[in-house]
Amino acid sequence: MQSIRELYRIGNGPSSSHTMGPKKAATMFASEHPEAKKYVVTLYGSLAATGKGHLTDEAILNVLSPVAPTTIEWQPKTFLPYHPNALKLEAFDANGTVTGLQTVYSVGGGKISDGEKIIGVTGDEGKDIYPMTTMTEVMKWCEKTGKSYWEYVEEYEGKEIWDCLEEVWLVMKAAVERGLDNEGVLPGPLSLHRKAASYFIKAKGYKASLQSRGRVFAYALAVSEENACGGRIVTAPTCGSCGVVPAVLYHLEESRSFSRNRMLRALATAGLAGNIVKENASISGAEVGCQGEVGVACAMAAAAASQLFGGSPAQIEYAAEMGLEHHLGMTCDPVCGLVQIPCIERNAYAAARALDANLYSSFTDGIHRVSFDRVINVMRETGHDLPSLYKETGEGGLAKGFDNKKW
Repeated sequence: MQSIRELYRIGNGPSSSHTMGPKKAATMFASEHPEAKKYVVTLYGSLAATGKGHLTDEAILNVLSPVAPTTIEWQPKTFLPYHPNALKLEAFDANGTVTGLQTVYSVGGGKISDGEKIIGVTGDEGKDIYPMTTMTEVMKWCEKTGKSYWEYVEEYEGKEIWDCLEEVWLVMKAAVERGLDNEGVLPGPLSLHRKAASYFIKAKGYKASLQSRGRVFAYALAVSEENACGGRIVTAPTCGSCGVVPAVLYHLEESRSFSRNRMLRALATAGLAGNIVKENASISGAEVGCQGEVGVACAMAAAAASQLFGGSPAQIEYAAEMGLEHHLGMTCDPVCGLVQIPCIERNAYAAARALDANLYSSFTDGIHRVSFDRVINVMRETGHDLPSLYKETGEGGLAKGFDNKKW
């Protein structure tokens, strides 16, 4: 299992798989073929179906067009075998002869694969560093050593992980604060108004209990709306689900005055939970639906909250399990291919669910029948059984009936 640095990616939205990944692929291809007189990029499957709404073409053109004229071709009905998010890059000379050809896959989290392995990594990036890759194994390690999940992270990441997580936390908080301050309409044909600022103001008029929940909604909306505008965020575990973890942690830091170290430890625990899902299933909406994005984000946030409130390893595992279990089967059905409806609202609701999962687990001794690892396996199976219509194609579910081509 790889470093949690691979899970927490700092970059611009609105999608790690549709924006960050293709941009990286284009950058790599341009560096390998800088002499090209023309580029042609063909997008396939889910990458093509919702690429307009995810700004996939803009991400690619911003890299390749300054080098040579670039054409984007769309093949939403063609799915290549390895992964639904595929793109073919071609370089041509002045005579129209192909001088470079590469087919790659954007597999989530900004990662690019050639169909066999992750490419474009340097140094220790992409290497497996964790010997235990299931929550059950790690929980037994915690029980045996008397340590917690964040200490397992430190054990194999080294103490330098805390500097990385501090940067992650600062970017997350900045996204919340920018989102609360910004107003107006999100880009795209839906003309969706930003809601974070108004939710935050309205929350102040309620009694403490409702005010708390309203603020959590506002924080999740703030980050998700920043993501929808292409703002700087952290994948947690993806761009489309980037509002959940920051909302929960920002709220708890603000309301409970937790120390910096405790916040970073919570982030480490959340990252471990997300990493285990990524290792044993998927965090790609195009592969397993929204359960792999918002569902995993909810599990991560629930684990982090339980960590902050002193949950035992068993209680933390239970909180994460509930966060994921109650999102099983959730489809990825972005209206008009945009990371707006239902994505933004789902982030807000999942943040509230994460807090509820923590509360529920805190009333228990952590003993329960269905393990987090079992739910991960079920999520993977459910995702593979979902028809492609419900996996980021923008054609099924809530997206049905909306014309993506108008975007």
